[in-house]
Amino acid sequence: MFLGLRSAIYHAPDLAAAKTWYSWALCIEPYFDEPFYVGFSVGGYELGLNPDPEARLKGLGGGVAYWGVADAEDAYRRLLALGAKAISPVADVGGDIKVAVVEDPFGNAVGIIENPHFQGGS
Repeated sequence: MFLGLRSAIYHAPDLAAAKTWYSWALCIEPYFDEPFYVGFSVGGYELGLNPDPEARLKGLGGGVAYWGVADAEDAYRRLLALGAKAISPVADVGGDIKVAVVEDPFGNAVGIIENPHFQGGS
């Protein structure tokens, strides 16, 4: 049984560049910063960066972790301005919920979701 999102771990072949990009994108510094892994605490959830080439899953594959944002349009524009590539533009999926997906500069799918009904963490 799933208990909820705990971690999303993205492949980061250039760990220093990925750490910088995600620090800018998230507007926070990592809480864990080692040569083998960098971890950010995002609203109580983990966004991890793993430089190990053996851990890389090939292709985008359809699996996407969606990170909560207050304003999907604003977050989407900001990620694109930081160098992400558009995969799925912001779409209203019903119930005032908006989602979008970008590809970070390191080849990972990053989802964002504006969900005014979410009662969990930040």
